[in-house]
Formats: sequence, C-alpha cells, structure tokens
Amino acid sequence: MLSILAAGSVFFPGLFLLSKQCLKHLPALRWSEGDAVIVSARLVSSVQAVMASSAGYIIASSCEDIIEDQHWLTSSYILFAVPYFVYDIYAMFMCYWYKLRIKGHEEGPVATQHVATAIVSYLCREFLMVLHHVVMVTVCFPVSVFWRQGKGDYFQGVMFMAELSTPSVCLGKILIQYKQQHTLLHKVNGALMLLTFFICRVLLFPYLYYTYSRYASIPFHLVPLSVPWQCNLGAALLMAPQVYWFSLICRGALRLFTGSSRSRRPPAAEEGKGASGPANGYSGSSAEGGQAAH
Repeated sequence: MLSILAAGSVFFPGLFLLSKQCLKHLPALRWSEGDAVIVSARLVSSVQAVMASSAGYIIASSCEDIIEDQHWLTSSYILFAVPYFVYDIYAMFMCYWYKLRIKGHEEGPVATQHVATAIVSYLCREFLMVLHHVVMVTVCFPVSVFWRQGKGDYFQGVMFMAELSTPSVCLGKILIQYKQQHTLLHKVNGALMLLTFFICRVLLFPYLYYTYSRYASIPFHLVPLSVPWQCNLGAALLMAPQVYWFSLICRGALRLFTGSSRSRRPPAAEEGKGASGPANGYSGSSAEGGQAAH
C-alpha cells in the first residue's frame, strides 16, 4: 500500500516539474514560467484522466457480477491516484498565482498581493473545487478502500471513467489561455466537453442506480430504498457539484455558440498586444468559468 502511495506521490509532481522544465528550456519553445506552469498542470490532469479512464474500463469490463467480482486494479489505482488530488490543490494555486501576475488583470498585479492574501483569495474563489479534492482524499479514499470490503468494483470502475471529460476541459482552458476562442477547434472541443461531461458525470449516478436495478430485479425508483443510506448520501454529495459545473459549462457553451463578443476573433491590435506578454486564459468570464471542473 505504502509503495503505491509513494509511487503516485512521485509520479504526478514529477511529471508536472518535468513538463514545466521542458516547456521552459526546449529551444523550440522557451515558454515563460507562468505559461509553462499553467499548461503543465493541464497536461498532468489529462494524463491522470486517461489513466483513470483506462483503469476504469478494464475494471468494469472484467466484472460480470457487479457486486461480488473484484479486480486488483481497483484498490491499486485508488492508492496511486490519491496523491494526485493533494498535488492538484497545489497546482491549481500555482495557476491562480501566475494569473495574478498578468499585467492589467482585473484583480491587480501580484505586487499588491502577499502570498497569504493570495491563498485566501484562491480558497474563496476555488472553494468548491478544493473541497471536492479534500473530500476525495479524506472521505472517498477510505470509503473506497476499506468501507466497501471488496464489493462493487464494477461501480468503482465506472466512476473512474467519469474522468473521460477532463482532457477536453483542459484543452478548452489552454485554448482560452492563448485567446483561441474564435477557432473551430475551440468550438468542436466545447461541444465534445459538453457531451462528455453530461454523459460521464451528470448521468453517472443515474446510470449506476439503473444498473443496480437490473442486477437486483427491482424498479429503478425503488433503488434508493434498497441500498444503504450512506450510498444515497455519497451519491448526492458527489453529484451536486457536477450538476453545478455542468450548468456553468452550458452557460459558456451558450455564449460560445451564439457568437458572443468574447468568443469572436480579437482585433489585430489586441492580438499583437497579447502576443507580447504572457497568455491570459483567465479573464473570469462566465464562459471560462464553466470550464473550472476537472
């Protein structure tokens, strides 16, 4: 157990640092510190999402009995991924910190921000996301590893596949960072993000309840009365932020596909100005706010 935790503790921060150094020092790139940090954080999130989704597919597809069948990868990947959520709190703060350093940002230059003030501001602005990560470590981890007592690996595998939506969210943030909201790629990625987030996160628990109703041969609406109350509570607490984030994504998609001014190609003068300084993917608009979840 400790060796797997240690491996995750080295892998995710190590990948972040390696990616940042490559983006900063490769002759063909030479990115600024801020750009390298922000893109590296998105890269690590995408890598974790691909790994989690792959593990989830392997687990779910190997379980014929959705309650009793077990797969060794279930607990192993949970242990490996726990350090990611701790690391990601730090990575999100670093992205927020470098956002504050962008000249002319509405929240002011970093010279007026002490670290403690920035941390408080970060926790207030990203409270729901930080809370989500803390709950994943302090509640979901012990529940998944110990409370389940080896049952329901199928359900755990399907929940891993919720991460399928994360790469498109990360790509959307990078495109916004480089002011590419006007491109076809951004619109296609936005549609993909909307679809995958709805299927993989919003419909996740209704699907799991439906699967159990078929397994137990009971009507769908009676499932909440047939499972432990802790399962219903956990499902409600995990699903609530997903619905909220999905509403933000829908609002952003509406702005994007109705041709709002923020999604149009910026004037040539603004493009030139943006090229001379760090790319700003954090203007704080509602369209961008919808891409906060990952």
